[in-house]
Amino acid sequence: MVYFVTAIHTDSGKTLVSAILTQALQADYWKPIQAGLPRDTDLVMSLVTNTHSVFHQEAYQLQTPASPHAAARAEGMDIRLSDILLPKTQNDNLVMEGAGGVLVPLNGHDFVIDLAEKFDAKIILVSNHYLGSINHTLLTVHELKRRGLKVRGIVFNGPPNPDTEAIVLQHSGYPCLLRILPEAEVSRELVNHYALELLANLNADTQALGSGAGH
Repeated sequence: MVYFVTAIHTDSGKTLVSAILTQALQADYWKPIQAGLPRDTDLVMSLVTNTHSVFHQEAYQLQTPASPHAAARAEGMDIRLSDILLPKTQNDNLVMEGAGGVLVPLNGHDFVIDLAEKFDAKIILVSNHYLGSINHTLLTVHELKRRGLKVRGIVFNGPPNPDTEAIVLQHSGYPCLLRILPEAEVSRELVNHYALELLANLNADTQALGSGAGH
């Protein structure tokens, strides 16, 4: 299974959620396009402790901290969706981390979310709370539904806001898979703690879907 971690904007917490999901599923990890340093792959590697995960090389590794299309242009490159191929893996699960939000451009005609569509991935949407986040989250949900993409659920990252979360879950119809609270330090122990919770929630939601009581 390929999971695609995306978010409502650039700093919502995709890399942390990717590390938690990678640890929970003992999955392989892959960020197809890296724009800027340090590499998110290195951070995920430092937080994952299981011995099964393999961390794959980016298809495009750009130095410029900008939107992929702008970073590629600044470095005299052109990102081609057709050139991005799934890494060879023997793992049953692969966690793929996007860049920015769903409509961040890769080039003049392709967007980040086209990677999820190309690889028939199940999407994990990361949302956090700030003034305007309901609008940003539901606009993202609308685009995912417009494209007919498979969404596994939502992860809320940051200070809880029950009213906001309730509205988002009501109008999206997606399950909440995890709530990540503000933490003073992100450590391997913290990632493993949330990984166990996420795995339990994924299994519970799968059972609910199987019984016909799910979303």
